[in-house]
Order: sequence, then structure tokens, then C-alpha cells
Amino acid sequence: MLTFVGLGLWDERSVTVAGQEAIRAADRVFAEFYTSQLAGTDVDSLAAHHDVEIEVRDRAGVEQDPEPVLAAAADGDAVFLTAGDTMISTTHVDLRLRAHDRGIETRLIHGTTAASAAASLTGLQNYRFGKATTLPFPYAHGGEGVPASVCETINANRERGLHTLVYLDIKQERGEYMTASRAAELLAADYEDCLGVAVCRAGSPAPVVAADRLRQLADRSFGDPLHLLVIPGDLHHVEAEALQTLAGAPAGLADRP
Repeated sequence: MLTFVGLGLWDERSVTVAGQEAIRAADRVFAEFYTSQLAGTDVDSLAAHHDVEIEVRDRAGVEQDPEPVLAAAADGDAVFLTAGDTMISTTHVDLRLRAHDRGIETRLIHGTTAASAAASLTGLQNYRFGKATTLPFPYAHGGEGVPASVCETINANRERGLHTLVYLDIKQERGEYMTASRAAELLAADYEDCLGVAVCRAGSPAPVVAADRLRQLADRSFGDPLHLLVIPGDLHHVEAEALQTLAGAPAGLADRP
């Protein structure tokens, strides 16, 4: 059996009770933290909390050499951990399909997602979000500024009146995490007066949510990772009130897309 467990968004306590039970009952526990991570804890604390040994796999160890994970699942009960919800990354879908090809039973135990947390914290209606996008560091895509694909996604959503969730680049192996202010700075080149919403440390005891023009967000510091950025589309009056009340959007700014 191979059980995929989403750990939630913040620390070792963010996992569901069902996830906790699966972790503690497993013969072997694997994890990856290159797609995302728990900013409120570390692997040693996570392992100690669940009284297990956690074998962390890097990208190559999941995508190119999944045999240790599959062999453990074929011989007993293996758990594969990810931050947030499991199956959000195609990496994990591929691993699940490989298990099915081997006749290994799989199951999913879900955790809180960044997307659901962003909607909840901002007060924006979750069904009014369009396609999400990821903003990479400029050096990571080999160009300058914002990739055309990111602008295309934002523009297409805005044309339809939809909100855009912008995931921010993580380079876990380098210890680099794009901040909401850096993302706002990059996007302000194309959307200077556009309303943006920074969502920082979702799932923590003290998340930060701030709404303002992108050029204003670019000048602010939002503290430790992880951060997200939302580019709102057309706003329902309740959404506009939520951004003003919950995220400090300047009066009048939240009344227009």
C-alpha cells in the first residue's frame, strides 16, 4: 500500500487526524519538500512529533528513481508526505500511476491547500478564481522580468472577470523563496496600478493578508515565507468589502478590477 498524505500548510500539527494515523502506522515514511514545504517546522521536528523516521527524497529521487518508494509500498505500508495537499504536483500523480502499474494499492489523505487558504483568508470567492500560474525567479526562466505565459494567464482571467492565484517560486535547494513584495515588483512593470493581495504564512497562527496597488506592495516587507499573491478580477460587493476590512485595501481601490 502506498498512502499519499498532505501535511497541510504550516507545521507538524497541520496534518489531519487520518493523516497522522497513517504516518504512525506506516512501515516506511518518505517525503519531498521541493514543490513546497512546511515553513513552521523542519524534518526533524516532524519526525519527532510522529515518532517515525522520514526519508526525504529530492526531485531526482522521486521522478527518476522512485524504486525505493515503490519497493517499500510493494512489501508493506509506505507513506509519501508532501506539504499542502497531495496530488497537486504532477510529480505525485506520476508516482501514483507507477504504483498502479506495479499492482500496488494507493490511497489519498488530503490536507489543506494554499488555494483554499488564499480564498478563505482574502474573502474572495473560491469559484471566481480562474487558472493559477507560477511566477519564477527571472534567472530560473532564463529571461528578464515576467514570462509571457504568466501575463497571458493573468490577462485571460481578467478579461473574464476572474481572480488569479500566483504561486511564487521556491528554490528549496538554494534556500530561496520569492516574496510577495518581489513578485509585486516584477508584476508592477506590466500592471503598475493593478490591485494585488499578498497572502503570507497561510495556515500559521498569524497569517498576513494585505491588499494594495502592486507598486505599493512592492515597497512593503511581509516577513518570513511562504508567500502567495492574488490578482483580483471583477469584485462582488462582498469581496470588495472583505478586501477593505480583512486586507486593508485602500478605500475605492477594491471597487474596480
